[in-house]
Amino acid sequence: MRFVRAPLAILAAAAIATPAAAQRQQTRAGDAIRIANETYTLPNGLTVVLAPEHSTPTVAVSMWYHVGSKNEVPGRTGFAHMFEHVMFTGSGNVPYGVHDRLTEGVGGQNNGFTTNDETVYWETVPSNYLEPMLWIEADRMGFLLDKLDSAKFVAQRDVVQNERRQSYDNQPYSRAPEIITSAIYPSTNPYSWPTVGYMSDLRQATVDDVKMFFRSYYAPGNATLAIVGDFSPADAKRWITKYFGGLPRGKTVTRPAARPGALTREKRLVFEDRVQVPRLYVVWPTVGAKAADNYALDALASVLAGSRTARLTKALVYDRQSAASALALQQNREDVGEFVFMMTPRPGHTLAELEATTDSVVERLKHEGPTTDEVQRALAGIEFAFVQGLEGNLGKAMLLSSSQAYFGDPSHYRIEYAKLKAVTAADIKRVANTYLGPGRVVLSVVPEGKTDLASKPEASTRVVPSPSGGPYTMESR
Repeated sequence: MRFVRAPLAILAAAAIATPAAAQRQQTRAGDAIRIANETYTLPNGLTVVLAPEHSTPTVAVSMWYHVGSKNEVPGRTGFAHMFEHVMFTGSGNVPYGVHDRLTEGVGGQNNGFTTNDETVYWETVPSNYLEPMLWIEADRMGFLLDKLDSAKFVAQRDVVQNERRQSYDNQPYSRAPEIITSAIYPSTNPYSWPTVGYMSDLRQATVDDVKMFFRSYYAPGNATLAIVGDFSPADAKRWITKYFGGLPRGKTVTRPAARPGALTREKRLVFEDRVQVPRLYVVWPTVGAKAADNYALDALASVLAGSRTARLTKALVYDRQSAASALALQQNREDVGEFVFMMTPRPGHTLAELEATTDSVVERLKHEGPTTDEVQRALAGIEFAFVQGLEGNLGKAMLLSSSQAYFGDPSHYRIEYAKLKAVTAADIKRVANTYLGPGRVVLSVVPEGKTDLASKPEASTRVVPSPSGGPYTMESR
């Protein structure tokens, strides 16, 4: 799940409560986590969330743009991630290096990240540096292109290409996610390509291409600003009006229509990588972050591999000792999701062996459903991770801004929290039977020249990187 990232529970009796008692528990669950905030919108469309918290003399700023790789088109991928780099190279009134001096130079931090659905820039600084942070964010929102010339663009494009080489193309197992998404989604689905983009697209990108992309998405009408920490709301409002109020709203954004993946049959793939040990991925298309089943899928992942006593972890890592590690997760984005198993064998054991054990564990869970104790432990782990993420101002700012941007309510995370706590054993059994069916991708990543180590190699299609750095191709069997 996206907003309540990890599972929840103080849950002793939710799985067996009466409907009225369950409703009371949901209400209490939502009340248990509360971040007091004030939300308003500037005339130019910028949404602002203010959450004063005076326990420490620091403040966190999150500038959240509703744009990611999903907003790109085939042949022009990687633009959203490229701006994650370009936005740190200086803007109209902020020379290169000033951002770091006003954050890291005073004991703070700054960074950013890009996903399929969002681009986020953030700072944490001593409280008396809040105004400079707002000036910096407003200047790169309104005046970034004033300083973006061909030389600067080419330099950052080279940086992104090198990141692609280091973090994806030459990192063991790192190509697996984009192989899987390209197998689940058609090439026209914006979730089929990687956030970093394809190398062939990055090479062809021009400064005019990215300027057009920036003008389409990086504007007040497509942004949410969240501030959490030790600050005066009156001062913050005055500075926000001063620096952001005069910026134009920007174009009306049309969201791409992206449907969840759907597979009618199993796809078996094998990819030769520069690795010493093979690895198995078993992946089913599911649903996105806004779907009701997302909560039970999160809990299902925790029941299967959330702790050493979880079913799959116990079977593979401890009882049979056939796997060095076993992971399960509901990987979701705004519109789509995948349920993922990832397993690495111990010496003397095979990927086929891990797959057989995994299938046996899943089928048994689909037939029996989880126990009440399993549900309670799974939700307790999710709740711990969620609460831990709110220990600092930055975690709160991220949660408020994403809740506002996706649901139109910065406190929507409380509804997410309550819904996850209300997951029952019956819910988990139902989603296991609904989604973990025959339509799936089974990917074996094996050492180069050793396709025989794949699970069922005779039935697996070989995946081949494109010589031009574009999408992968599948060899015909």
